[in-house]
Amino acid sequence: MAEELALDLEELRQLQTVAKRPRIISFISSEIQNLEKLSKEAVPAPTPIPTLVKVPSAPIVKYVTLGSFSWDQDNDKVKIYISLEGIEQEKMEAEFKPMSFDVKFHEVKGKNYRCAIPKLNKEIVPEKCKVIVKPSKVIITLFKASKGSWLDLHFKEDKLKPNVEKDRDPMAGIMDLMKNMYEEGDEEMKRTIAKAWTDARSGKTADTLKGYP
Repeated sequence: MAEELALDLEELRQLQTVAKRPRIISFISSEIQNLEKLSKEAVPAPTPIPTLVKVPSAPIVKYVTLGSFSWDQDNDKVKIYISLEGIEQEKMEAEFKPMSFDVKFHEVKGKNYRCAIPKLNKEIVPEKCKVIVKPSKVIITLFKASKGSWLDLHFKEDKLKPNVEKDRDPMAGIMDLMKNMYEEGDEEMKRTIAKAWTDARSGKTADTLKGYP
């Protein structure tokens, strides 16, 4: 269709150059305008090439760890005191879990700070815990799940748990062996075991059993 319109336009333009009567010239000019309009509509618009929009990645936030703080407690709660000025309440983020907490302070004099304990000494009640911001310090209040005193904020393995194997009497195994040998042995074995049992107190057990095959 576009080719036919182009041919018609070409012919009308030729006719326009040779026409002499004003009405004919006006008619031809009008048709040329109509065909030019149709020609433009017949040409498909170029398909836009999709461009990939690069979404900027979120910047990695760096934090200064607040490892130095003081704390005290009563039977129901633990209070942690952090000395830090310039904190805005709306720029603070706090997360409490049964055995941990993580409190972040953003844009404090150009820096971001963080106070967190990944594993507490004992369990807390997250929904009751809170953070109070004051002009020169922050108070983090942890409510204990069970009343009592904490020896430390951080969880520590119980190193005082007795080692059963280590604390077992080394003579117990020998005496059990001698008992089994006595019950299952013949008369000679029983006499030997009985003598060894008696000599065990004086440290002669090994010598007594040495002569028995």
